[in-house]
Amino acid sequence: MNTPTGTPRIIECDDDLEAINRLYAEREWSDGLPIVPPTEARVERMLAATARARTEVVANVAPGFGAASIELIAVNAVMAGCAPALLPVLIGAVEAVADVRFNLQAVQATTNPVAVWAIINGPATQLLGFNAGFNCLGEGNVANATLGRALRLILRNVGGGLPGKMDRATHGQPGKYTFCCAENEADSPWTSLRTERGFDADASTVTVVAVEGTMNMNTHAKDAFDMLRVFADTIQHPASNEYTHGGEPWIMFSPEHAQVLAGEGWSKDDVKHKLFELTRLPAYRMGVRDLGRVKSSRKDELGVIYPDSLLPIAKRADDICIMVAGGPGTHTVYMPCFGNSRAATRQIRFE
Repeated sequence: MNTPTGTPRIIECDDDLEAINRLYAEREWSDGLPIVPPTEARVERMLAATARARTEVVANVAPGFGAASIELIAVNAVMAGCAPALLPVLIGAVEAVADVRFNLQAVQATTNPVAVWAIINGPATQLLGFNAGFNCLGEGNVANATLGRALRLILRNVGGGLPGKMDRATHGQPGKYTFCCAENEADSPWTSLRTERGFDADASTVTVVAVEGTMNMNTHAKDAFDMLRVFADTIQHPASNEYTHGGEPWIMFSPEHAQVLAGEGWSKDDVKHKLFELTRLPAYRMGVRDLGRVKSSRKDELGVIYPDSLLPIAKRADDICIMVAGGPGTHTVYMPCFGNSRAATRQIRFE
């Protein structure tokens, strides 16, 4: 399926679901879960959701640089179980991962467990049924599950990110099956992610982030500074790509925690600057070899680094990214990023 032209191959086989799934597994076209056979009829129904030409190449997907044509994107969308209405969202996500700052070449080929997280914003959230509330990073929502899975299938089938081959992840993570949610804009006291990233309030967007994993931060703190202090203590970790390279950490605040902060007058910028200050890590806490990597990677930014130097988690406070999602509860999620990647956002084009 990783074709240089972006034109899918037609294969004739028996109309037997088990046999088809065995074939896809043998040819390494599936993620290990059952797929929906991408018959010509199903692919045509998927393509009817966009006016863009099936032969149009949206991106060449690293590290194999296969051509992600509209038709090949549709094939993987069918395999993942997407409804046709999700195709424009998936096309936007493929455009976003190809952004040079996202650094998909490194994301796909590293030993790091990094997975690609897709965040949906705007009217498309409710229109297409994405989950931004209870269990938004978990199972149970068709749009979240299938959109995230389809993007992953494209990364493997078009980009060639096969485990043990171009994908060299030591352990990987469950987010490599699917990793997608929406922002809970209705319960957020702050500016939405899409407007913060320069898009109109009535636009729908998809943002992709290279994330190492998730860390739940559970605190019943009702004082803004106390809350941010314990979050900062949790976020600090010396075995970190973020401190090595100056990263882009993401914090998914629960609505409850966001309301505590906003209730004391804290804006998103206030929170970012306070976390930037509180998460500075003494250089001596790094491993000896790791500190050598820091000195090599960040010398132009930080100058001479001494054992008692304080290493910022990011190059600047604005590199700390904040969004609100999830249901009620005293939980916020820290998502350490890959370090050598920056999130990318694209507007979803419903045409």
